[in-house]
Amino acid sequence: DRAYAQPLDISRLAEVAHVSDAHFIRTFHATFGETPHRYLQRRRVERAMFLLRESQRNITNICLDVGFTSLGTFSRTFSDIVGESPTDYRARGYVMAAPTCFTMAWMRPSQERAVLEKRAAAISP
Repeated sequence: DRAYAQPLDISRLAEVAHVSDAHFIRTFHATFGETPHRYLQRRRVERAMFLLRESQRNITNICLDVGFTSLGTFSRTFSDIVGESPTDYRARGYVMAAPTCFTMAWMRPSQERAVLEKRAAAISP
């Protein structure tokens, strides 16, 4: 988690765990419910959510600081996970009134929730 902004090196992680790359990915997915790549994307988006709420830094700098190399990929991934663009998320002005440990658990993005919200928006007039 500390190295979320660094590139993902599956081979190195598998080597440390003394397993093959494929076995590492399968075991990770079975344990965490998502691939290492998706987990890393989610952690990066969580950090970006914090920076969007707590700073006035521009979105491009936040994108690069959390480990994305493309603003387009960052925006698409953010929207897929959170359900809205980074700009819309910041404009909504989320206020953190509870301790961070509670709000992080509550605000953790859920792809399932985002998909359901998109479908509901598409259905309603």
